[in-house]
Amino acid sequence: MQLTDAGQKCIALVVDDNPDALGMISMALEQSGITVLIATDGQAAIDLAHRVDPDVILMDAVMPGIDGFETCRVLKSGPDAVMTPIVFMTGLTEKEHILEGLNSGGVDYITKPVVVEELIARLSTHIANSRLLQSARTALDSSGRSVLAFDTEGRLLWGSQRARDAFGAFDLKSHRAGWTSWIAACRAQPVSAVPPYDAGALTFQFMGMTPVPEVLVKLIRRSSDRKEDVLARSFNLTPREAEVLFWLTLGKTNRDISAILGLSARTVNKHLEQVFQKMGIDNRTSAAVMADRVLNAE
Repeated sequence: MQLTDAGQKCIALVVDDNPDALGMISMALEQSGITVLIATDGQAAIDLAHRVDPDVILMDAVMPGIDGFETCRVLKSGPDAVMTPIVFMTGLTEKEHILEGLNSGGVDYITKPVVVEELIARLSTHIANSRLLQSARTALDSSGRSVLAFDTEGRLLWGSQRARDAFGAFDLKSHRAGWTSWIAACRAQPVSAVPPYDAGALTFQFMGMTPVPEVLVKLIRRSSDRKEDVLARSFNLTPREAEVLFWLTLGKTNRDISAILGLSARTVNKHLEQVFQKMGIDNRTSAAVMADRVLNAE
């Protein structure tokens, strides 16, 4: 069975302190077209996962030093949490071990001895799902949307680059009690019943829960700048040009703008010509769309 798609090479990180298990699993995966990386302890796995960004991680639970469960928790926590799906493969078969593996951040739990065909089939599913999810997150980054995902305890799991940059200014320690209560409200109530959480220049707006579950949050960064100042800075406009553009974004006609700003219609037209030139567009609709995008990002 070939697990790779055309042009997409899969990388698996196998974490196990047993040389025989490593050899058997590595051979099976390589025969399926997967590039295999090996770590024999938890710390080595953490270092390698952050450096290489594998497509999937196969994790033994019982290892000297940091065991597999703790390794998984470390990999899945904090702002640098890895998005890679982690599949446990272990001889521990008790229900509490399975639950611990899933609760620590694993997506699946396979007991030894491993059935190779079943292992490959499960990996294929997890890698495909992970790539779809990563594509969605990349789209969020590309569109500039500020979206974050938290676990049910309020710890950051992932987010768009823009949102993670802004979240770095959030002093979680000083908001611990309020933040914990707000996350609990998100878990227990529908979206419409949860008010935004305000923290200085940041506002967190609850968007909903994923099946994982994850708490999805829109991060809004409030700006103390006047909207006209934001437009002037973004498009290198003069103060008057920025005022004309701002009223344009509100759907005002040239005659309206002329009356509001006390300018002649001819002067408004001249300002708009300069605005269009500086923005690199040639019509009112494009100017309004570009300006709205900048203002909504603030």
